[in-house]
Amino acid sequence: MDAVHVIVVGCGRVGSELAIRLSQSGNSVVVIDKEPRSFRRIPETWTGKKVVGFGFDQDTLALAGVDKADALAAVTSGDNTNILTARIARETFEIPNVIARIYDPRRAVIYQRLGIQTVATVTWTTDQILRRLNPDAFAEEWSTPTGELVVIEKVLPEVWAGRRLMGIELAGESRIISVTRADSSRIPTPETVGQEGDVLHIAIRRDSLARLEATLQSGEVRK
Repeated sequence: MDAVHVIVVGCGRVGSELAIRLSQSGNSVVVIDKEPRSFRRIPETWTGKKVVGFGFDQDTLALAGVDKADALAAVTSGDNTNILTARIARETFEIPNVIARIYDPRRAVIYQRLGIQTVATVTWTTDQILRRLNPDAFAEEWSTPTGELVVIEKVLPEVWAGRRLMGIELAGESRIISVTRADSSRIPTPETVGQEGDVLHIAIRRDSLARLEATLQSGEVRK
């Protein structure tokens, strides 16, 4: 992903790994945790910043550089803490990319409607959160032996929310093979309408990736 300023709230196993990997990728990273001893999971050679406090406290977020943050991941062990933190980040500070770890997937739909991406613990991996922190990037899931055809994962751009997803497909070049929404996946029909936060899996010719990106970002249906 392109270098960004990321705030990670929670320095448990997931949060510490996320902070380390983001920093290794050249990003500016601040990790927040209410317990100073949690930072023992971060190596001394780590180049990011550690802040003691609560992720939903605005003074703590200010110390973490919330005014310049491009993304925030709330990954503590509590659903309520993660959602409260995510809502403040999204609604008060207007951070464009906000993700919350959640233990109860039944509540995910509510938070998706608030513009907060969620990942349930049962499906949680650091790779998933890294992908969602940079929704403009394609994550390659599979390719043919020749590399000509690939399956990619892509977070649906806001411009396509409320519109038929078939408009994204390039005739003879790409096909949406699944849509994941609130941890429920489905095979789309010609009538399927996109929602903010949808994660698409798309089969596509590798040489058509640039055209697909242009379609996704512009919102224009390509023939």
